[in-house]
Amino acid sequence: HTEGGDYMMQQTMLRVKDPVKSLDFYTRILGLTLLQKIDFPSMHFTLYYLGYEDKKEVPQEVKERTAWTFSRRATIELTHNWGSEADERLLYHHGNTHPTGFGHIGIAVPDVYAACKLFEELGVTFVKKPDEGTMKGLAFIQDPDGYWIEILSPNNMVSLTSETKRPSSTQSETSDTA
Repeated sequence: HTEGGDYMMQQTMLRVKDPVKSLDFYTRILGLTLLQKIDFPSMHFTLYYLGYEDKKEVPQEVKERTAWTFSRRATIELTHNWGSEADERLLYHHGNTHPTGFGHIGIAVPDVYAACKLFEELGVTFVKKPDEGTMKGLAFIQDPDGYWIEILSPNNMVSLTSETKRPSSTQSETSDTA
C-alpha cells in the first residue's frame, strides 16, 4: 500500500553511553517497560526496546516476543555500542545546539506539574520547567546522555497551539521553522 495506510511509527533510536543509567532513567523515572533486549556479539552492540506496555502482556517466548515488540507503536530503541561507557571523552550530540538536527522525543502525562515535581525529587536535569519561557505548561528534561524529552499534557496543548497561526492540517510540517 503506497499511501502509508498500513504503516506505523514503530521506533525512535537513541545511542546511549551507559545502558544501566539509561535503562534506569527510562524505566524507573519515565515508567517505560523494557520490551526486549537483543545482543549482537559479533558487531559488539546491544539494542533495548522500550514502550508503554503492560509487563504482563510481554510474550516470554523469544520469536513471539520479537514479533510482538516490533508490532508496538512508538517504541524507543536504545542502542549501546559495547565499551562506550568506559570512554570518558564520548558524548552523543542531542541535536539542540549547533549543528542542530534531532530535537527531542515527547512524553504525554496527565499533569505536567505533578510529573515535574516527581522529576525534581528524583534529581532529573531540566532544560525548561513548566512555568519558564513563553510556552507555559510544558517542560523539557534530559536523559543521562543529554537527549531532550518534552513533557506535555495533551489537554494543555490545545491552548498552547491555539495561540499560534498554524498551517492547515494537510500542509507539510516542513514549512515550520521550529
